[in-house]
Amino acid sequence: MNRIDERMQLLKEKNEKAFITYTTVDLPDYETTKKIMHAQEEAGIDLMEIGVPFSDPVADGPVVQAASYKAILNGATLEGAFKMMKEVREEGLTSPVAFMMYYNTVYHYGLEAFADKCVECGVDGLVIPDLPYEEQEELKTILEARGDKVYLIQLVSPVSADRIPMLLKDAKGFVYCVSHMGVTGGDANFHENIKAYLKSVHDISPVPACMGFGIRTADDVKPLMDVVDGAVVGSHFLKLLEESNYSTDAVIKYIKEFKEGLRH
Repeated sequence: MNRIDERMQLLKEKNEKAFITYTTVDLPDYETTKKIMHAQEEAGIDLMEIGVPFSDPVADGPVVQAASYKAILNGATLEGAFKMMKEVREEGLTSPVAFMMYYNTVYHYGLEAFADKCVECGVDGLVIPDLPYEEQEELKTILEARGDKVYLIQLVSPVSADRIPMLLKDAKGFVYCVSHMGVTGGDANFHENIKAYLKSVHDISPVPACMGFGIRTADDVKPLMDVVDGAVVGSHFLKLLEESNYSTDAVIKYIKEFKEGLRH
């Protein structure tokens, strides 16, 4: 069973919500990224999104863009991300991990080779915001040929409307619900019809519905707890890392407090 399924099933049995974080690989370096990943697991994170830097991250706001730019200057590569993933798995990391990346990087690597490398290195899911549903078939077919090892995570937005049933009919792992139109980051300024939109997703989704974009604390999610199964924090988590000089203690404290907030 895919690690994402295992974790989501465990959370359902415990009647708890999922907490997902986003970090950029090789920021400030690969070894520190690994330490941050292990610290997150120690703190009880449910899934880690690891961003593979790209020069034109169209779905990302200024914080994630700046993180990607710094990582690229550091020499971050997809091959390096795979090497890092293999190492953390060999070191005992068992938490689910999804790569957040852009399709040009996947395509350039070669779809078959990319899928094989994901399986080899223990990548459980892929979030590819610039790959529309209508163009996913080739990659999905290649991934599915390798069993349930790697899932392509579907994204929906407040304007998905009539497309939602189509987008979710074969969704796997979890569905990433974008909280507002625009890019990542900013305050918790959600779409004006956020609850109705999330309910329309939650009611028909075959997998847990997790909300991202603009979330900072568990309090941001509390008014929506009955229509979401989890929360994704990216830009705020990157700020926390930078402001704390990538302190593992700060990571553990934040994740534990957020998880506790979701429980109450």
